[in-house]
Amino acid sequence: MRVLAGEKLWPPPVWMMRQAGRYLPEYREVRAKQPDFLKFCYDTDLAVEVTLQPIRRFGFDAAILFSDIFVVPDALGYPVRFEEGRGPVLTPLSSDVLDALVPERAHDHLSPVMETMQRLRAELPTETTLLGFCGAPWTVACYSVAGHTTTEQTAARIGAYSDPEMFQRWIDLLVDASADYLVRQLDAGADALQIFDTWAGVLDDAGFQRWCVEPTRRIVRQVRSVRPDAVIIGFPKGAVSRLKNYVAETGVNAVGLDWTAPLHLVRDVQALSPVQGNLDPMRLVAGGRALDEGVDQVLNGLGGGPLVFNLGHGIVPQTPVAHVEQMINRVRTASDPGQNS
Repeated sequence: MRVLAGEKLWPPPVWMMRQAGRYLPEYREVRAKQPDFLKFCYDTDLAVEVTLQPIRRFGFDAAILFSDIFVVPDALGYPVRFEEGRGPVLTPLSSDVLDALVPERAHDHLSPVMETMQRLRAELPTETTLLGFCGAPWTVACYSVAGHTTTEQTAARIGAYSDPEMFQRWIDLLVDASADYLVRQLDAGADALQIFDTWAGVLDDAGFQRWCVEPTRRIVRQVRSVRPDAVIIGFPKGAVSRLKNYVAETGVNAVGLDWTAPLHLVRDVQALSPVQGNLDPMRLVAGGRALDEGVDQVLNGLGGGPLVFNLGHGIVPQTPVAHVEQMINRVRTASDPGQNS
């Protein structure tokens, strides 16, 4: 929280996106108890346990609520399910689907998530930051247009161009529901929040402004209208050339960086805002010298300012646990690049 407020600390705090996940044997053991992924997210006992697992094993400086970005559309009544080996599958977006949504059901539907957050705050060490999150409206909407994930989100981009009114209607619903969801997470014990915009980088300039920046700005504004002190991290993946504009216009406190972000450009962003990232998750899979070099590049490039060390995207299931330990040890024993060593 001190870094998110703009302070430079050494060593920098460290956590990982998707740190509760399939790379951990203890996670796989718990996950086997509930094969339905959405039910798994809503099972408070299971969600609390898997959120705490990486904290117990690695002592990360932050825990992030175990849930999924699709609980928000699910809470609104949007048809969504998870298929093994395919991931989220949603009914393709249409006016009929939007007409059938019931925003009023979201509050009760998401109550188990709030119970998870409350229990986590009570069970976590006091020095461990608790992060809440939501998916950015653009990223959530991408999956609902195509019905599933695609590499460049061509269906979503075509849909936004072809029927911007319907697309805007869905974005507006997601903005309001996401803002309310984040406020409730803060009320339940979250210290800070992250907004994941995984597909921000596929948009052209006008689309980035309309579908990424503006919805995020509205969410930040709505959350702060209730909680003026809310601390929010934005993560617009693939948007490095637009990060200064994103930070300035959305009002986020800090910005997450994907692994493609050139460090010499990011330092300009870091002059405006704390940054988080940005180790390539594949270096974590490879381990050895490649991992050490990647950690050092991030620390040497960004360690002179406010930095939360993280990956440039989520950890992948095939990552060896020993490599995570190697990364953490490298971060926590490195020499401060801002001091003479």
